[in-house]
Amino acid sequence: MTDPARTDVPPPSGSGFAVVELFTSQGCESCPPAEEMLGEIERDARRRGEPVYALGFHVDYWDYLGWPDPFGDGAYSARQQAYARAFGSGQLYTPQMVVNGTVEFVGSDRRRATDVITSALAEAATTPLALTVADAPEGPDGGHPVVVDYRIDRPPARAVLNVAVVERDLTTDVARGENAGRTLRQDNVVRAFTSVTPDDGGGRIRLDVPAELDPRRASVIGYLQHEDDKAVVGAAAVDLTTPPA
Repeated sequence: MTDPARTDVPPPSGSGFAVVELFTSQGCESCPPAEEMLGEIERDARRRGEPVYALGFHVDYWDYLGWPDPFGDGAYSARQQAYARAFGSGQLYTPQMVVNGTVEFVGSDRRRATDVITSALAEAATTPLALTVADAPEGPDGGHPVVVDYRIDRPPARAVLNVAVVERDLTTDVARGENAGRTLRQDNVVRAFTSVTPDDGGGRIRLDVPAELDPRRASVIGYLQHEDDKAVVGAAAVDLTTPPA
């Protein structure tokens, strides 16, 4: 019998991709199930070799409830606000999931996530993107930036290239707030993020990452996005290092 709660996505029928952005917070009691689902989506995609790119953006507007999210950033709250304006809702909530910049829904809705990701994989990508890590940290507490080379031909007008460093398998003991007393495990947490106007042909981007970032559990995700309607038209990812056998 098929489990309707599984987040497994069938093999794609097209050459598409799915950029899955989750807006979340450790200060929100409704967010842990969505974060667990994001981790499942990421692990399933790796196992099946699918172009599904998961990013956990931790917002900071729930910090006032008593627990400042250590991964929270006002820039990620502003990114979610930009989506709210594009969707015409003007409302912020967590957990919120956005796929390829155009479809949003409650981030813990497994069935909806499976359907939307499957549809995204079936659509053809329009702008190929390639990433190469030119330089990366050697280990925890290294304080070394991540340098990424990108290759893109004829990027669309009024498009931006978003580049994020995400880290897997992070745990936090939450002492206060709505999740007080819980140990949260989170995957693909955004640890550094930037948006640039891409150069035709390619270029290089530098991201300053936290000194404690473990490159063995980190990846770089890049995605090309229209500024106006937020549609994502190209995406790629690369691990910072090859994990030890």
